[in-house]
Amino acid sequence: MTPTQKETIALLRTDGHSYGEIANHLGINRDAVISFCRRNLPKQTKQAPIEADGEDQCRQCGSQLIQRKDMKTRVFCCDACRIKWWSEHPEKLNKKAVYNFTCAHCGKAFSAYGNRGRKYCSHECYIEDRFGSTE
Repeated sequence: MTPTQKETIALLRTDGHSYGEIANHLGINRDAVISFCRRNLPKQTKQAPIEADGEDQCRQCGSQLIQRKDMKTRVFCCDACRIKWWSEHPEKLNKKAVYNFTCAHCGKAFSAYGNRGRKYCSHECYIEDRFGSTE
């Protein structure tokens, strides 16, 4: 790759052209353009930030959020805040996969979240039903 091609790649990439467009323009392999950019150019973000208004704050800590164009709206600033908020607000979960059963061993009614094939209300009932009494 010549020095002029390298300069052209850098200029076109900073203007927002894709790797394929640059490769077609210069008549070189797309993988060579990708390799050059990864080794020599600073990493570019694909999405530009949107102007933040007063309502874009983390639900947990209240820090300012930067929303990005063409992406899902952010609600939390980080995974730690998301996990902490959901652990403190379990009543807000929209549990659609709650199933009601009757235990195959003791006959007690119970409910389970996310397991449609459950048969026993507890591990103890499973052991007793499968292997007999533990006494």
